[in-house]
Amino acid sequence: MQKVLLTIQSVSAILLIAVILIQARGTGFGRSGGSTSSFTRRGLEKLVFRLTFVLAAIFIIVSVLQFTI
Repeated sequence: MQKVLLTIQSVSAILLIAVILIQARGTGFGRSGGSTSSFTRRGLEKLVFRLTFVLAAIFIIVSVLQFTI
C-alpha cells in the first residue's frame, strides 16, 4: 500500500510542477499583452487552471493518507 501511495504522490507532484510551469504569469495562453481590466479564463487556460487545483488536492490527500497509514 505504501508503494502505491508513494507512486501516486510522485506522479501527482511531477504533473503539478509541470502544470504550474505551463501557466504564464500575468498573461493567458495566446494573449500578447494589452491592458484589459477583466480577466476571464477560457478553453485550455481554464482546463490547466482547474487541473492545477485537482492535482494539488490529490497530492495533499495522498500525503495525509501516507502519513496516517
